[in-house]
Amino acid sequence: MGSVDVATAAGRIVDDLTAHPWGRASPSVYETGRLVSLAPWLAGQDERLRFLLESRRPDGGWGLPHDGYALVPTLSATEALLGVLRARVPCSEAAATAVPRAELVEAAGQGLRLLHGRLGADRHLDLPDMPAIEHITPYLIKRINGHLGELRVRPVPGLEAWAERDGLPVPRGMTGAMLPLFRNLLDRGEPVPEKLLHALEIAGDGARGARAVRPGPSGTIGASPAATAAWLGDGTGTGTGERAAARRYLEEAAAQHGGPVSVAAPITEFERGWVLSWLARVGVPLKVPPRVIADLRAALGTTGTGGGAGLPPDADSSAGALYALSLLGRPYPPDLLWQYETETHFCTWRGENGRSITTNAHVLEAFGQYLEATGGGADRARYAASMAKVTFWLCGRQDADGAWRDRWHASPYYATACAALALDRFGTGAGAERAVRDAVRWVLGSQRPEGSWGRWDGTAEETAYALQILLLSRHVPDGGRWAVARGAAWLRSTIETGLTSLNIPDSNKIPLWHDKDVYHPTTIVQAAIVATLHLLQSDPHVPNM
Repeated sequence: MGSVDVATAAGRIVDDLTAHPWGRASPSVYETGRLVSLAPWLAGQDERLRFLLESRRPDGGWGLPHDGYALVPTLSATEALLGVLRARVPCSEAAATAVPRAELVEAAGQGLRLLHGRLGADRHLDLPDMPAIEHITPYLIKRINGHLGELRVRPVPGLEAWAERDGLPVPRGMTGAMLPLFRNLLDRGEPVPEKLLHALEIAGDGARGARAVRPGPSGTIGASPAATAAWLGDGTGTGTGERAAARRYLEEAAAQHGGPVSVAAPITEFERGWVLSWLARVGVPLKVPPRVIADLRAALGTTGTGGGAGLPPDADSSAGALYALSLLGRPYPPDLLWQYETETHFCTWRGENGRSITTNAHVLEAFGQYLEATGGGADRARYAASMAKVTFWLCGRQDADGAWRDRWHASPYYATACAALALDRFGTGAGAERAVRDAVRWVLGSQRPEGSWGRWDGTAEETAYALQILLLSRHVPDGGRWAVARGAAWLRSTIETGLTSLNIPDSNKIPLWHDKDVYHPTTIVQAAIVATLHLLQSDPHVPNM
């Protein structure tokens, strides 16, 4: 196992920001299943079907096998397979070979078995806080039940028993009451909330060519292949204009993974803000192209930036961009964040259903780094007041065990790293120091016997976050050095490193980030690990193995 040249590896990561301007993320079972159903005419249909078959777990389900994360991807994949099996042409006509029908039947049957077992009990499901999950779930259940009803009329060999069973029940609390309201707005041509465009596919047929919905300059609707496919419909009439742009977007989205698609694309500003700030924060030498910095600053506008083209502005992405600009010596006033300020905290966007720890941690960093870089000028007192508000709110939201947990990531190590490091660097008062000490104790107490950290299993990503807490915090006891040494040894033995590059094995690319499906933002995670390696190499107390 070679030692990585951190500066060169970081340079390659920065180069990726321009080489892959849409950003890099893992393919999504949910989003790919929606394209199988909504855009069977799109090139790569067989590859999408093979992806669904190959991404099944040993038990026949899809997605993470923990804490309700499997429900949405299993619903999406099962519905997609049933739709293909009911169609006259089970696979794309353009493909050289067709996916064996028997494999599709087997996978659909296994999906139905798991869903009946999961949803059959009359109880409230404990599901993760994923965007639009309360709308996506009843929408997909209705579609699956529609397929089962049709199978009673036109049976598919191998699925006869499932056609005779009762349909899937909708979980309690997920009535789908918003769906007809959403469709009614579209039918009348009235504007819909911008954040709902990311999940436009839940409108069903009402999304097709909706008058109040228009693709952005890149052709995307809501930075979502599924939403764009739902608006585009059957793919006809795409020779010119907006429909042609939407088709080109789908073709490019599918080309990234050879057929399957990511849950969101592009994620340009989100990726750039996180990558550049994480590397710059720990002092990795960076040569950032001036155009990247200029584009990040221009994306902020007056209301901030979203994660990428097609996504509405939000406080989280905006704070990440602002923090990165200040760290890179190009500070931009964070005043636009006040549009997201509430009486107690900062919302991710106005009308947010829930509250985000990490959004507020990033807001604290954006204000704090700008204040440090510029002095704050006439608004210094107001900046300080916002920082004090966020500090108080974050301290009050810490769990009893010392960790934080958040709606945008499955792992508490990500949320705890965001909150603890923001409070350690920019928090005000004794409460911030106590919160950081409690977080450090939790990290030390939750290390796995082999030296890693992770919610379910040890991962390179989560271990990097835990190590950053121990290496950057000012409140780590002397005994923490042994934990750092063990964590460093595990991390170095797990990732594959060369002199100028870093490769995370597929077995360690666990999708932990929340969207409609969990996903793995490749370049962002690489940046977190490279930043941690830089800290380890810079610490004289850590053996350089």
